[in-house]
Amino acid sequence: MIRITDLKLPLHHADEALPAAIVKRLRITPRDLIRFTVARRGSDAREHGRIQLVYTVDVAVKNESTVLARNRRDRDVSLTPDTRYRAPESAKDGAPRPVVIGAGPCGLFAALILAQAGYRPIILERGKVVRERTKDTWGLWRRSVLNSESNVQYGEGGAGTFSDGKLYSRIKDPRHLNRKVLTEFVKAGAPEDILTEAHPHIGTFRLVTMVESMRATIEELGGEYRFSTRVTGFDVAEQGGERRIKGLHLHDGGYLEAGHVVMAIGHSARDTFATLVEAGVHAEAKPFSIGVRIEHPQSWIDRARFGPDAGHPVLGAAEYHISHHCSNGRTVYSFCMCPGGTVVAATSEEGRVATNGMSQYSRNERNANSGFVVAIDPERDYPGDPLAGLALQREIEAQAYVAGGSNYYAPAQRVGDFLAGRASTTLGSVVPSYKPGVTPTDLAECLPDFAIQAMREAIPVFGRQIKGYDHPDVVMTGVETRTSSPVRFTRGEDMQSLNTRGLYPAGEGAGYAGGILSAAVDGIRVAEAVAQQIARA
Repeated sequence: MIRITDLKLPLHHADEALPAAIVKRLRITPRDLIRFTVARRGSDAREHGRIQLVYTVDVAVKNESTVLARNRRDRDVSLTPDTRYRAPESAKDGAPRPVVIGAGPCGLFAALILAQAGYRPIILERGKVVRERTKDTWGLWRRSVLNSESNVQYGEGGAGTFSDGKLYSRIKDPRHLNRKVLTEFVKAGAPEDILTEAHPHIGTFRLVTMVESMRATIEELGGEYRFSTRVTGFDVAEQGGERRIKGLHLHDGGYLEAGHVVMAIGHSARDTFATLVEAGVHAEAKPFSIGVRIEHPQSWIDRARFGPDAGHPVLGAAEYHISHHCSNGRTVYSFCMCPGGTVVAATSEEGRVATNGMSQYSRNERNANSGFVVAIDPERDYPGDPLAGLALQREIEAQAYVAGGSNYYAPAQRVGDFLAGRASTTLGSVVPSYKPGVTPTDLAECLPDFAIQAMREAIPVFGRQIKGYDHPDVVMTGVETRTSSPVRFTRGEDMQSLNTRGLYPAGEGAGYAGGILSAAVDGIRVAEAVAQQIARA
């Protein structure tokens, strides 16, 4: 088949306009068009303020080679790529069982690939099954009761379960592994439109049932889950002149022999980070970002982005992605934008406050929210050992806990007060969505001066790009610190730790992914490396 990319049509085009555009683009007659399928659909509002739909289509035509030759100078016309997934070598009888630590997107797909290849993985998850974990999470949101082992960060499904469920990424993916991820999600109950939408998402409620379905598949294939099981030590020994993982110490005093361990622990497994560093596993501090969640009425964002077409069912709730390079050398940008969603409590440690954003599939809540964050880096902001960034996160979150009232309420401030440098005592027309609640205050009590300075410079700039962004009543809720892991457990081309054979750092917690899709893809790649190493032994 032939693939056509960047095929643009007006938002309100008729059904027959798409096949007509295909015929025109390929310079064929209507009779030469056999059939077509939409591979991807997005929108573009950049040309003269008009919203256009942008299609990628796969087309079957008569005399395909002739048509391709005729359009050889058109960079948007090519053979349709082969996106079929090639599974790793199947397990042989008696193959050792690999262990996967963590049941978030990375661990889930690592386990799935290994199970599909017959390796019967053992999955260790410190938190609970997803539905029990959901109840514990609501305990914090509704009653200010934190379960430090079962929350937004810990438990089946990982942190991405309580998010917008975004399924797009900027990672390079020459093998189309993202297609494998999306296909497996559809098998597990995700809507089929995630296969074609340019910016697909699922939402929390659907993610819960999908995670359960994928767990059942893994177990049917011989995989074994052990929930409420925390790794407290890594048994590393010298063997043949190199360090090698031999087994894992567990929180209940148990020991699990393991020669192939996928470390998919997520970006908030701080105690496990420290345990790995103590065990001598190679690690280095990495950049991340800090800031707040900022909330606007979704209707404001829709009008600013779509104008008179706001509310069109094809467009859905509007998103934005913005950034600004500040005079103090900092970059401020939007992060993990959640249209029609809510701001949620995302701490995993007592005496600290951290926020995140969440949407359901419908994206029909009153407000839009986004991370409004400042990029920071180790050399400039937290020099020292590999865990210095972790210490900075904890310090900021502890300050937010106190500023919010020491009861898991979050500190919040109106944009008008923030720009004026005064504490908020009341809130205005924009109602914050954060649960269990917010305390009006001064966010400068929680964040470093350089971050406050950069954010104050960026807000008016963003207001010129998105009407209403800098409205005085817009609410900022602190703090956003879990943008990514502050640590990278460095690995080689074979996906193993630089200095510990048999240990495979993977996903967000290892510093190799950012978001559901990229973490899942990384899980696939690491699982393939594990299978290859076992098959070669």
